[in-house]
Amino acid sequence: MTTGRRRTPRVVSLVPSLTEAVAATAPELLVGATDWCSHPADLDVPRVGGTKNPDTARIAALAPDLVLANEEENRAPDLGALRAAGLDVLVTEVRDLDQALRELERVLVRGCRLPRPGWLDDAADAWRDLRAGAVDARGAVVPVWRRPWMVLGRDTFAGDLLARLGVVNLYADHPERYPRVPVGELTARGADLVVLPDEPYRFTPDDGPEAFPGLPAALVSGRHLTWYGPSLAEAPAVLRAALEQAR
Repeated sequence: MTTGRRRTPRVVSLVPSLTEAVAATAPELLVGATDWCSHPADLDVPRVGGTKNPDTARIAALAPDLVLANEEENRAPDLGALRAAGLDVLVTEVRDLDQALRELERVLVRGCRLPRPGWLDDAADAWRDLRAGAVDARGAVVPVWRRPWMVLGRDTFAGDLLARLGVVNLYADHPERYPRVPVGELTARGADLVVLPDEPYRFTPDDGPEAFPGLPAALVSGRHLTWYGPSLAEAPAVLRAALEQAR
């Protein structure tokens, strides 16, 4: 006799923020994640390599019903190999906050067949209630890598979050999304501050600010600036506090 209940899907996530999103909603679905999937800290699932070099054979052997990926974080050849193995691959695209919220709903509700989680509503409410005017608009350069220096350019999720917090990315009109820019050009740009996240490059008080002498440096949580998942609910407060310290 059938009960009409759908089988719980088996999910492999190749995106750290999506791994956290699934784990915060229905952790029993996850059967694999990348080596870079660090949240939650107690996540205990098979690891399948990095975001840029996943072990596609190991993923296929886990027999997932769904593989979660992102068009920026994961390489097209790897996703093609997974599809060739007969796996269903859901690829997200996230360029701003509104798109991130829509994609999270697509992943969790349509992809993973879950009810819309409460934390997703909390995240939407936190950003909706934000009053960007509480932070004076300041022009900034936002490095994301060093050796070579790379910064946020056009059309980025992190740039959209900063804009909502009153930070004007001075490279938002650059034709590239993550341009390489010599540090001399960055320091001569006329910025009011430099925003230094701790990922993907781990900027610290001793590694980054010294390259921008005389310029206030905001050391921010990369997870709150670049991850789209449960961290979005607390991101406005966390990021705003870091920006307000850079005076």
